[in-house]
Amino acid sequence: MTTHLRASPETCAWGYFDAALDPVLEVQSGDVVVIDTVSGGPDHTPSQGGGFDIPPELLDIHARSPRQLPGHILTGPVAVAGAKPGHVLEVQILDVTLRQNWGWNLIRPLAGTLPEDFQTGRTEIIPLDLDAMVARLSWGLDLPLNPFFGVMGVAPPPNWGRVSTIQPRAFGGNLDNKELVAGTTLYLPVFAEGALFSCGDGHGAQGDGEVCVTAIETALQGTFRLILSEDMDLRYPRAQTPTHLITMGMHEDLDRCVEMALRDMIEWVVARTGISREDAYMLCSLAGDLRITQTVNGNKGVHMMMEAALLTSNGQ
Repeated sequence: MTTHLRASPETCAWGYFDAALDPVLEVQSGDVVVIDTVSGGPDHTPSQGGGFDIPPELLDIHARSPRQLPGHILTGPVAVAGAKPGHVLEVQILDVTLRQNWGWNLIRPLAGTLPEDFQTGRTEIIPLDLDAMVARLSWGLDLPLNPFFGVMGVAPPPNWGRVSTIQPRAFGGNLDNKELVAGTTLYLPVFAEGALFSCGDGHGAQGDGEVCVTAIETALQGTFRLILSEDMDLRYPRAQTPTHLITMGMHEDLDRCVEMALRDMIEWVVARTGISREDAYMLCSLAGDLRITQTVNGNKGVHMMMEAALLTSNGQ
């Protein structure tokens, strides 16, 4: 079954995750849901009549949905029937498409990876050529687009209450991982009844690091298959591309991020192959790639990538 969930003041939460939110949609495990998202506040929106397609629901959300916490506009939450704490939600990202012909990028003093180097705030509206799939940057560069969702997550543990979408945590959220494009599967540990999946923070393109605070922020439509797993033991988000396994670490300290992503990859490699922890540690040193996901969300991010084919060779 496929359901289309449109963005609106009734289906979006601005700035927060909260296990107490009522779901705007319930699906069965294995169902496909098409989710529309929007991005940005009034200060990030071009003037009407300038040739840009502005989703009317974005203006409606600005008018009728006050931002509860600093953060992103999320569409959801979507409940998956039967999901309980301890389960895992498998989010198969089937398709990601752009919904508008513009995006925005923000530089803000006292924020970003160089918080004191840029003292003048700036918001840039970036035209997007949806046919050529490039962003037209102001100095003449055509930057290839590679859309993905910066934020995908389930509800946090109920005792956490309402939390901002800015900091990525164990429930996922603002992962800002540019590997999570169409064809990738994201695995999220479930902390609340129904799982309560939400997404937003659409990106047209982003580099590892997202150093100036934002990517090309834009409106996206995502097609997801949501599958409930009751027999996976997962404490932190993982992902799998067609070619690689991905583990993640999020913490204020990048060293801790590295340790988290590495430990989880060692555990995953051992589970997949049956080799010893020492051999898995060595393999991570010889073939695993640690990458900085982002350095701007309070909790920074590091992800480790391991080629899946290496875990099925030599008769394993």
